[in-house]
Amino acid sequence: MTTAHQATAARLDRLPVTRLHRYLIAVVGVATFFDLYDLFLASAVSTVLAKEFGVSAGSLKPLLASAFLGAFLGAIALGRLADRIGRRRAFLVTLSIYSVFTLLGAFSTNVWMLVGCRFAAGLGIGGELPLADAYLADMLPSHARGRATAWAYTIGFFGVPAAGFLAMGLVGRAPLGVAGWRWLFVVGALGAAIVWLARTRLPESPRWLSARNRHDEAEEVLRRLESSAKTPLPELEAGHEHPADPRPERVGALLSVRWRRRTVMLSVFQLLQTFGYYGFGSLVPIILAAKGFDLTHSLTYSALTFVGYPIGSALSIPVMERLQRKWLIVGSAFLMAVFGLAFGYSANGAAIAVLGFCYTATSNVFSNAFHTYQAELFPTSLRATASGSAYSLSRLATAAMPFILLPVLQVHGATGLFTVVASAMGLLMVDIAVFGPRTTGESVEVIASRT
Repeated sequence: MTTAHQATAARLDRLPVTRLHRYLIAVVGVATFFDLYDLFLASAVSTVLAKEFGVSAGSLKPLLASAFLGAFLGAIALGRLADRIGRRRAFLVTLSIYSVFTLLGAFSTNVWMLVGCRFAAGLGIGGELPLADAYLADMLPSHARGRATAWAYTIGFFGVPAAGFLAMGLVGRAPLGVAGWRWLFVVGALGAAIVWLARTRLPESPRWLSARNRHDEAEEVLRRLESSAKTPLPELEAGHEHPADPRPERVGALLSVRWRRRTVMLSVFQLLQTFGYYGFGSLVPIILAAKGFDLTHSLTYSALTFVGYPIGSALSIPVMERLQRKWLIVGSAFLMAVFGLAFGYSANGAAIAVLGFCYTATSNVFSNAFHTYQAELFPTSLRATASGSAYSLSRLATAAMPFILLPVLQVHGATGLFTVVASAMGLLMVDIAVFGPRTTGESVEVIASRT
């Protein structure tokens, strides 16, 4: 990394959280709202489509899996694209794909057209969260990176109960003569289109610009950030320069000796976290139906359970910079295993609602920690590629979840399902505890300099 690039990194990290930072956090957060809204939409409407759209048990699995399979491919392709064309332009691509195909999905004439639209929309969804992680890691000062990322996701996680409550209010109804489940897709598509317009005003990452030797453009963004600060900025101290970032590397470098350990650690983590995070969230209405709750009660309990997503995310904010990220991931994973097993054993409606809430609240402390963590581990030229390729594995695993966990649920019930989930979280804890580096409060250049 050139001296100019080192200076860019140092200037970014000395900043307080400015007005411009708050704007980009809000825009990323609202975009994440619609991403998460869509991810949990299949869960919210799955039992509805089985009744109102004639979806058989055999067709339900590909419907649940289709968006996640598209997201697997999208995370790989769009993560690499963001390292090549820039974070801002890639953001616009992801939202365009998602918005167009989600709207088309609302007009599906049969289940297979809906599966195709969900797959295509998933291509855009797949690139969204890892790209958001990389962009925030690029833009935010090291002392506030975790806390500010948690704020963005707290905004975003309101999309989960929004999907649940809208489904509860619209299913079985036909506003303006249009089936309620179709309105759910229209809301997601139009909301994403509005966010697309807001994203056109986002600045490009100065770190990415400087890594591409576009120093004049990086300087322009840096001055915008510095001018939006309300307090005088500290002087850059001589002798305290950031470490040199590795020169731009090809995607194959992720498996080189330097980065292989982190790549494997993060890949294993992403495969395992799917059991605990998306395995619960995407299947909870089906789990409740298996426990004997009817459609109305299932959707009601699902919506109440989903309230835990934004609340849990908000609870992570005060601890993100106080605890090492790796230990926050390990601790929250342990609590997810405990609450999941308790949920599996419960038959009482009130206990199910409380334990479901506790599970989802804890899972979003976990989520905020790992989303921040995965974007801190690699240098600028590989940040979006590494986050996207590892995160793609979670989307592929999520596509497989209905085929793995639904048979377990059918044969062994909810208790058996959550025993599998708890086992996966135990392996995840070992993976992060043994192989994960420390990152909290450190510049991304410092983290990348350690191997």
